[in-house]
Amino acid sequence: MATEDVTSKPKSLPPYPEMILKAIEALNDKNGSNKSSISKYIESIHGELPAGYSVLLTHHLNKMTESGELVFWKNNYTKRDPNAPPRRGRGRPPKPKVLLPTGMDLAPARPRGRPPKNPNAPPKPPKMRVSTGSGKPRGRPRKMARPSGGLGGSVTTVPASTATGKPRGRPPKVKGPVTEVSVRQ
Repeated sequence: MATEDVTSKPKSLPPYPEMILKAIEALNDKNGSNKSSISKYIESIHGELPAGYSVLLTHHLNKMTESGELVFWKNNYTKRDPNAPPRRGRGRPPKPKVLLPTGMDLAPARPRGRPPKNPNAPPKPPKMRVSTGSGKPRGRPRKMARPSGGLGGSVTTVPASTATGKPRGRPPKVKGPVTEVSVRQ
Protein backbone atom coordinates (compact mmCIF):
# COMPACT_ATOMS: atom_id res chain seq x y z
CA MET A 1 0.00 0.00 0.00
CA ALA A 2 2.88 2.35 0.63
CA THR A 3 4.00 1.94 -2.96
CA GLU A 4 0.57 2.97 -4.22
CA ASP A 5 0.75 6.32 -2.35
CA VAL A 6 4.17 7.15 -3.83
CA THR A 7 3.30 6.27 -7.43
CA SER A 8 -0.21 7.75 -7.37
CA LYS A 9 -0.79 10.69 -9.70
CA PRO A 10 -1.66 14.07 -8.20
CA LYS A 11 -5.36 14.77 -8.32
CA SER A 12 -6.41 16.98 -11.23
CA LEU A 13 -7.47 20.55 -10.60
CA PRO A 14 -10.82 21.95 -11.69
CA PRO A 15 -10.72 24.63 -14.41
CA TYR A 16 -9.17 27.92 -13.29
CA PRO A 17 -12.26 30.08 -13.94
CA GLU A 18 -14.29 27.74 -11.75
CA MET A 19 -11.70 27.90 -8.92
CA ILE A 20 -11.55 31.71 -9.19
CA LEU A 21 -15.32 32.16 -9.01
CA LYS A 22 -15.57 29.79 -6.01
CA ALA A 23 -12.79 31.70 -4.23
CA ILE A 24 -14.50 35.07 -4.78
CA GLU A 25 -17.83 33.68 -3.56
CA ALA A 26 -16.24 32.06 -0.49
CA LEU A 27 -14.25 35.18 0.48
CA ASN A 28 -17.42 37.27 0.08
CA ASP A 29 -15.76 40.67 0.50
CA LYS A 30 -17.98 43.65 -0.36
CA ASN A 31 -15.15 45.46 -2.20
CA GLY A 32 -14.03 42.29 -3.98
CA SER A 33 -10.96 40.11 -3.51
CA ASN A 34 -7.44 40.85 -4.63
CA LYS A 35 -5.23 38.39 -6.48
CA SER A 36 -3.21 37.33 -3.43
CA SER A 37 -6.30 36.52 -1.34
CA ILE A 38 -7.78 34.50 -4.24
CA SER A 39 -4.47 32.64 -4.60
CA LYS A 40 -4.22 31.87 -0.86
CA TYR A 41 -7.77 30.54 -0.78
CA ILE A 42 -7.17 28.24 -3.77
CA GLU A 43 -3.90 26.98 -2.21
CA SER A 44 -5.66 26.24 1.09
CA ILE A 45 -8.39 24.22 -0.65
CA HIS A 46 -6.34 22.34 -3.27
CA GLY A 47 -3.02 21.92 -1.44
CA GLU A 48 0.07 21.76 -3.62
CA LEU A 49 -0.31 23.44 -6.99
CA PRO A 50 1.76 23.16 -10.19
CA ALA A 51 4.88 25.30 -10.74
CA GLY A 52 3.30 27.82 -13.17
CA TYR A 53 0.20 28.27 -11.04
CA SER A 54 0.57 32.02 -10.36
CA VAL A 55 1.13 32.81 -14.06
CA LEU A 56 -1.94 30.80 -15.05
CA LEU A 57 -4.01 32.44 -12.33
CA THR A 58 -3.04 35.91 -13.58
CA HIS A 59 -3.79 34.92 -17.16
CA HIS A 60 -7.25 33.60 -16.31
CA LEU A 61 -8.06 36.62 -14.13
CA ASN A 62 -7.19 38.95 -17.03
CA LYS A 63 -9.11 36.82 -19.50
CA MET A 64 -12.21 36.77 -17.28
CA THR A 65 -11.97 40.54 -16.79
CA GLU A 66 -11.81 41.13 -20.56
CA SER A 67 -14.74 38.83 -21.23
CA GLY A 68 -16.87 40.60 -18.60
CA GLU A 69 -17.24 37.72 -16.11
CA LEU A 70 -15.29 39.69 -13.48
CA VAL A 71 -14.94 43.39 -12.75
CA PHE A 72 -11.51 44.75 -11.83
CA TRP A 73 -11.75 47.89 -9.72
CA LYS A 74 -9.28 49.36 -7.22
CA ASN A 75 -7.01 46.30 -7.49
CA ASN A 76 -9.87 43.93 -6.54
CA TYR A 77 -11.88 41.41 -8.53
CA THR A 78 -15.63 41.09 -8.09
CA LYS A 79 -18.34 39.16 -9.90
CA ARG A 80 -20.28 41.14 -12.46
CA ASP A 81 -23.70 42.36 -11.34
CA PRO A 82 -26.35 40.75 -13.61
CA ASN A 83 -28.54 43.88 -13.38
CA ALA A 84 -25.72 46.24 -14.43
CA PRO A 85 -25.89 47.81 -17.90
CA PRO A 86 -23.56 46.36 -20.55
CA ARG A 87 -20.01 47.66 -20.55
CA ARG A 88 -19.24 50.38 -23.06
CA GLY A 89 -15.89 50.59 -24.77
CA ARG A 90 -13.61 53.59 -24.77
CA GLY A 91 -14.16 56.49 -27.14
CA ARG A 92 -17.13 57.61 -29.12
CA PRO A 93 -19.57 54.86 -30.11
CA PRO A 94 -19.86 54.20 -33.86
CA LYS A 95 -22.76 55.66 -35.81
CA PRO A 96 -25.53 53.18 -36.60
CA LYS A 97 -25.44 52.03 -40.21
CA VAL A 98 -28.55 52.79 -42.26
CA LEU A 99 -29.73 49.80 -44.26
CA LEU A 100 -31.07 50.67 -47.72
CA PRO A 101 -33.99 48.76 -49.17
CA THR A 102 -32.90 46.08 -51.61
CA GLY A 103 -33.53 46.49 -55.33
CA MET A 104 -32.68 50.20 -55.43
CA ASP A 105 -30.04 51.26 -57.93
CA LEU A 106 -27.37 53.35 -56.34
CA ALA A 107 -25.39 55.94 -58.27
CA PRO A 108 -21.70 55.03 -58.49
CA ALA A 109 -19.56 56.60 -55.81
CA ARG A 110 -17.77 59.77 -56.86
CA PRO A 111 -14.05 59.32 -57.46
CA ARG A 112 -11.55 61.19 -55.35
CA GLY A 113 -10.01 64.44 -56.45
CA ARG A 114 -10.99 67.22 -58.82
CA PRO A 115 -13.16 66.20 -61.76
CA PRO A 116 -11.52 66.42 -65.23
CA LYS A 117 -12.20 69.44 -67.48
CA ASN A 118 -14.85 69.08 -70.12
CA PRO A 119 -13.09 69.14 -73.54
CA ASN A 120 -16.29 70.33 -75.31
CA ALA A 121 -16.76 73.37 -73.08
CA PRO A 122 -16.31 76.80 -74.75
CA PRO A 123 -13.03 78.59 -73.87
CA LYS A 124 -13.15 81.23 -71.16
CA PRO A 125 -12.57 84.83 -72.19
CA PRO A 126 -9.12 86.22 -71.23
CA LYS A 127 -8.92 88.18 -67.99
CA MET A 128 -8.73 91.94 -68.36
CA ARG A 129 -6.15 93.81 -66.33
CA VAL A 130 -7.70 96.40 -64.09
CA SER A 131 -5.60 99.49 -63.50
CA THR A 132 -5.44 100.98 -60.04
CA GLY A 133 -5.60 104.49 -61.42
CA SER A 134 -2.27 105.65 -59.97
CA GLY A 135 -0.24 104.95 -63.10
CA LYS A 136 2.26 102.81 -61.23
CA PRO A 137 2.60 99.11 -62.02
CA ARG A 138 1.69 96.65 -59.30
CA GLY A 139 4.30 94.95 -57.11
CA ARG A 140 7.90 95.70 -56.22
CA PRO A 141 10.00 97.46 -58.85
CA ARG A 142 12.81 95.51 -60.53
CA LYS A 143 16.33 95.93 -59.22
CA MET A 144 18.49 97.79 -61.74
CA ALA A 145 22.25 97.26 -62.01
CA ARG A 146 24.46 100.31 -61.35
CA PRO A 147 26.10 101.71 -64.41
CA SER A 148 29.87 101.59 -64.40
CA GLY A 149 31.82 104.73 -65.26
CA GLY A 150 33.66 103.25 -68.28
CA LEU A 151 34.22 104.86 -71.72
CA GLY A 152 32.16 102.40 -73.68
CA GLY A 153 28.97 103.49 -72.08
CA SER A 154 27.81 99.90 -71.86
CA VAL A 155 26.03 98.77 -68.79
CA THR A 156 27.63 95.81 -66.98
CA THR A 157 26.32 94.01 -63.97
CA VAL A 158 28.38 94.30 -60.80
CA PRO A 159 28.22 91.76 -57.98
CA ALA A 160 26.25 93.02 -54.98
CA SER A 161 29.24 92.51 -52.68
CA THR A 162 31.39 95.14 -54.46
CA ALA A 163 28.51 97.48 -55.35
CA THR A 164 27.79 98.33 -51.71
CA GLY A 165 31.38 98.20 -50.55
CA LYS A 166 30.65 95.46 -48.02
CA PRO A 167 31.53 91.81 -48.51
CA ARG A 168 28.66 89.32 -48.40
CA GLY A 169 28.17 86.89 -45.56
CA ARG A 170 29.70 86.62 -42.13
CA PRO A 171 33.06 88.33 -41.62
CA PRO A 172 36.07 86.09 -41.00
CA LYS A 173 37.05 85.33 -37.43
CA VAL A 174 39.73 87.66 -36.06
CA LYS A 175 42.73 85.76 -34.72
CA GLY A 176 45.06 87.25 -32.13
CA PRO A 177 48.79 87.70 -32.75
CA VAL A 178 50.90 84.57 -32.40
CA THR A 179 53.75 84.76 -29.90
CA GLU A 180 56.72 82.46 -30.07
CA VAL A 181 57.82 80.52 -27.05
CA SER A 182 61.52 79.88 -26.60
CA VAL A 183 62.63 76.55 -25.26
CA ARG A 184 65.60 76.46 -22.83
CA GLN A 185 68.14 73.75 -23.20
